[in-house]
Amino acid sequence: MSESLALNLPRMAEPDWKASGVRRQTADARPGPDLHDLSEIALVAECVAGRTEAFDVLVERHRRPVYLLCHRFVGNHEDASDLTQETFLRAYRGLQSFRGQASISTWLYRIGVNVCLNRVAIRKPDSEPIDARQHVDTRTESPSERVLRGERAERVRRAVAELPPRQRAALILRIYQEMSHQEIAAVLGSSVGAVKANVFHALQNLKRLLGEDIR
Repeated sequence: MSESLALNLPRMAEPDWKASGVRRQTADARPGPDLHDLSEIALVAECVAGRTEAFDVLVERHRRPVYLLCHRFVGNHEDASDLTQETFLRAYRGLQSFRGQASISTWLYRIGVNVCLNRVAIRKPDSEPIDARQHVDTRTESPSERVLRGERAERVRRAVAELPPRQRAALILRIYQEMSHQEIAAVLGSSVGAVKANVFHALQNLKRLLGEDIR
Protein backbone atom coordinates (compact mmCIF):
# COMPACT_ATOMS: atom_id res chain seq x y z
CA MET A 1 0.00 0.00 0.00
CA SER A 2 1.19 3.51 -0.73
CA GLU A 3 2.30 5.66 2.19
CA SER A 4 0.60 8.74 0.72
CA LEU A 5 -2.60 7.85 2.57
CA ALA A 6 -0.85 7.51 5.90
CA LEU A 7 0.91 10.85 5.46
CA ASN A 8 -2.49 12.51 5.17
CA LEU A 9 -3.70 11.24 8.52
CA PRO A 10 -5.46 13.93 10.57
CA ARG A 11 -3.58 16.05 13.08
CA MET A 12 -6.61 15.68 15.35
CA ALA A 13 -6.81 19.30 16.42
CA GLU A 14 -10.62 19.40 16.34
CA PRO A 15 -11.95 19.48 19.91
CA ASP A 16 -15.19 17.78 18.89
CA TRP A 17 -13.42 14.80 17.31
CA LYS A 18 -15.01 15.02 13.89
CA ALA A 19 -14.47 12.39 11.23
CA SER A 20 -10.87 12.15 10.21
CA GLY A 21 -11.02 12.22 6.44
CA VAL A 22 -8.11 9.79 6.28
CA ARG A 23 -9.17 8.73 2.83
CA ARG A 24 -7.28 8.87 -0.42
CA GLN A 25 -9.77 9.35 -3.24
CA THR A 26 -9.24 6.99 -6.15
CA ALA A 27 -11.07 6.75 -9.43
CA ASP A 28 -11.29 2.98 -9.19
CA ALA A 29 -12.37 2.66 -5.55
CA ARG A 30 -13.40 -0.93 -4.93
CA PRO A 31 -17.12 -1.28 -4.11
CA GLY A 32 -18.16 -3.26 -1.08
CA PRO A 33 -20.43 -3.39 1.95
CA ASP A 34 -21.15 -0.40 4.18
CA LEU A 35 -17.94 -0.04 6.13
CA HIS A 36 -19.62 1.12 9.33
CA ASP A 37 -21.46 -2.20 9.53
CA LEU A 38 -18.27 -4.28 9.43
CA SER A 39 -16.34 -5.81 12.28
CA GLU A 40 -12.83 -4.54 12.86
CA ILE A 41 -11.26 -7.69 11.45
CA ALA A 42 -13.38 -7.23 8.35
CA LEU A 43 -12.30 -3.59 8.10
CA VAL A 44 -8.66 -4.65 8.18
CA ALA A 45 -9.34 -7.18 5.41
CA GLU A 46 -11.12 -4.56 3.31
CA CYS A 47 -8.26 -2.10 3.73
CA VAL A 48 -5.57 -4.65 2.89
CA ALA A 49 -7.61 -5.71 -0.15
CA GLY A 50 -7.51 -2.17 -1.49
CA ARG A 51 -10.50 -0.39 0.02
CA THR A 52 -8.33 2.09 1.88
CA GLU A 53 -11.22 4.16 3.19
CA ALA A 54 -11.85 1.29 5.61
CA PHE A 55 -8.93 2.65 7.61
CA ASP A 56 -10.93 5.86 8.15
CA VAL A 57 -13.49 3.87 10.09
CA LEU A 58 -10.82 2.28 12.28
CA VAL A 59 -9.40 5.72 13.02
CA GLU A 60 -12.85 7.07 13.88
CA ARG A 61 -13.46 4.20 16.31
CA HIS A 62 -10.13 4.39 18.10
CA ARG A 63 -8.88 7.95 17.72
CA ARG A 64 -10.10 9.27 21.08
CA PRO A 65 -8.80 6.45 23.34
CA VAL A 66 -5.44 6.49 21.53
CA TYR A 67 -5.27 10.26 21.94
CA LEU A 68 -6.04 10.00 25.67
CA LEU A 69 -3.36 7.35 26.05
CA CYS A 70 -0.81 9.62 24.37
CA HIS A 71 -1.88 12.60 26.47
CA ARG A 72 -1.24 10.64 29.66
CA PHE A 73 2.36 10.21 28.57
CA VAL A 74 3.16 13.72 27.35
CA GLY A 75 0.67 15.98 29.13
CA ASN A 76 -0.15 18.41 26.31
CA HIS A 77 -2.47 18.48 23.31
CA GLU A 78 0.05 19.28 20.59
CA ASP A 79 2.43 16.42 21.35
CA ALA A 80 -0.45 14.04 22.05
CA SER A 81 -1.96 14.85 18.65
CA ASP A 82 1.37 14.27 16.93
CA LEU A 83 1.87 10.97 18.74
CA THR A 84 -1.67 9.88 17.91
CA GLN A 85 -1.02 10.55 14.25
CA GLU A 86 2.28 8.67 14.44
CA THR A 87 0.50 5.74 16.07
CA PHE A 88 -2.03 5.49 13.25
CA LEU A 89 0.67 6.02 10.65
CA ARG A 90 2.61 3.05 11.99
CA ALA A 91 -0.58 1.03 12.25
CA TYR A 92 -1.42 1.73 8.62
CA ARG A 93 2.06 0.78 7.48
CA GLY A 94 1.88 -2.45 9.45
CA LEU A 95 -1.70 -3.36 8.67
CA GLN A 96 -0.78 -6.25 6.38
CA SER A 97 1.06 -7.91 9.27
CA PHE A 98 -1.98 -7.81 11.57
CA ARG A 99 -3.12 -11.39 12.14
CA GLY A 100 -5.97 -10.85 14.59
CA GLN A 101 -4.19 -12.56 17.47
CA ALA A 102 -5.12 -9.54 19.60
CA SER A 103 -7.93 -7.03 19.25
CA ILE A 104 -7.39 -3.91 17.17
CA SER A 105 -7.51 -1.78 20.30
CA THR A 106 -4.82 -3.86 22.00
CA TRP A 107 -2.67 -3.70 18.87
CA LEU A 108 -3.09 0.08 18.60
CA TYR A 109 -2.31 0.55 22.29
CA ARG A 110 0.85 -1.51 21.86
CA ILE A 111 1.95 0.73 19.01
CA GLY A 112 0.92 3.84 20.94
CA VAL A 113 2.84 2.87 24.07
CA ASN A 114 5.99 2.26 22.04
CA VAL A 115 5.61 5.57 20.21
CA CYS A 116 5.04 7.44 23.47
CA LEU A 117 7.92 5.80 25.32
CA ASN A 118 10.24 6.73 22.47
CA ARG A 119 9.10 10.36 22.76
CA VAL A 120 9.21 10.72 26.53
CA ALA A 121 12.68 9.24 26.61
CA ILE A 122 13.73 12.46 24.87
CA ARG A 123 11.32 15.08 26.20
CA LYS A 124 9.67 15.80 29.54
CA PRO A 125 5.91 16.34 29.56
CA ASP A 126 4.46 19.84 29.61
CA SER A 127 1.80 20.90 32.03
CA GLU A 128 -1.36 21.39 29.99
CA PRO A 129 -4.15 19.99 32.19
CA ILE A 130 -6.62 17.34 31.15
CA ASP A 131 -9.51 16.03 33.17
CA ALA A 132 -8.24 12.68 34.40
CA ARG A 133 -11.71 11.79 35.66
CA GLN A 134 -13.37 11.50 32.26
CA HIS A 135 -15.45 8.36 31.84
CA VAL A 136 -14.47 7.08 35.31
CA ASP A 137 -16.86 5.60 37.85
CA THR A 138 -15.41 7.22 40.98
CA ARG A 139 -17.54 5.00 43.22
CA THR A 140 -15.21 2.09 42.47
CA GLU A 141 -11.94 3.99 42.83
CA SER A 142 -9.33 2.91 45.33
CA PRO A 143 -7.54 5.52 47.49
CA SER A 144 -4.49 5.34 45.23
CA GLU A 145 -6.64 6.02 42.18
CA ARG A 146 -8.24 9.02 43.91
CA VAL A 147 -4.77 10.40 44.57
CA LEU A 148 -3.91 10.09 40.91
CA ARG A 149 -7.14 11.81 39.90
CA GLY A 150 -7.24 14.51 42.58
CA GLU A 151 -6.13 18.07 43.02
CA ARG A 152 -2.49 17.02 42.86
CA ALA A 153 -2.91 15.67 39.32
CA GLU A 154 -0.15 17.86 37.91
CA ARG A 155 2.35 16.85 40.60
CA VAL A 156 1.40 13.23 40.00
CA ARG A 157 1.79 13.62 36.23
CA ARG A 158 5.30 14.94 36.68
CA ALA A 159 6.13 12.18 39.13
CA VAL A 160 4.81 9.56 36.69
CA ALA A 161 7.18 11.00 34.09
CA GLU A 162 10.07 10.06 36.39
CA LEU A 163 9.11 6.39 36.56
CA PRO A 164 11.02 3.71 34.63
CA PRO A 165 9.38 3.14 31.22
CA ARG A 166 7.69 -0.19 31.95
CA GLN A 167 6.35 1.03 35.28
CA ARG A 168 5.09 4.20 33.68
CA ALA A 169 3.33 2.34 30.88
CA ALA A 170 1.75 -0.21 33.22
CA LEU A 171 0.52 2.47 35.61
CA ILE A 172 -0.97 4.65 32.87
CA LEU A 173 -2.77 1.71 31.32
CA ARG A 174 -4.02 0.50 34.70
CA ILE A 175 -5.11 3.77 36.30
CA TYR A 176 -5.96 6.11 33.46
CA GLN A 177 -7.00 3.67 30.73
CA GLU A 178 -8.70 1.36 33.27
CA MET A 179 -7.33 -1.78 31.68
CA SER A 180 -7.15 -5.13 33.46
CA HIS A 181 -3.80 -6.74 34.25
CA GLN A 182 -4.49 -9.27 31.50
CA GLU A 183 -5.16 -6.53 28.94
CA ILE A 184 -2.03 -4.65 29.95
CA ALA A 185 0.02 -7.81 29.64
CA ALA A 186 -1.25 -8.21 26.07
CA VAL A 187 -0.35 -4.60 25.24
CA LEU A 188 3.11 -4.74 26.77
CA GLY A 189 3.89 -8.28 25.67
CA SER A 190 4.64 -9.41 29.21
CA SER A 191 3.15 -11.68 31.86
CA VAL A 192 0.32 -10.75 34.21
CA GLY A 193 2.71 -11.19 37.12
CA ALA A 194 5.16 -8.74 35.59
CA VAL A 195 2.38 -6.21 35.06
CA LYS A 196 1.24 -6.52 38.67
CA ALA A 197 4.82 -6.06 39.83
CA ASN A 198 5.31 -3.00 37.63
CA VAL A 199 2.11 -1.38 38.92
CA PHE A 200 3.07 -2.14 42.53
CA HIS A 201 6.57 -0.73 42.15
CA ALA A 202 5.24 2.28 40.26
CA LEU A 203 2.96 3.14 43.18
CA GLN A 204 5.81 2.64 45.63
CA ASN A 205 7.99 4.96 43.59
CA LEU A 206 5.22 7.53 43.47
CA LYS A 207 5.06 7.46 47.26
CA ARG A 208 8.73 8.31 47.34
CA LEU A 209 8.55 10.96 44.62
CA LEU A 210 5.48 12.66 46.05
CA GLY A 211 6.56 12.29 49.66
CA GLU A 212 3.12 11.09 50.73
CA ASP A 213 1.39 7.89 51.70
CA ILE A 214 -0.48 6.27 48.80
CA ARG A 215 -2.23 3.10 49.89
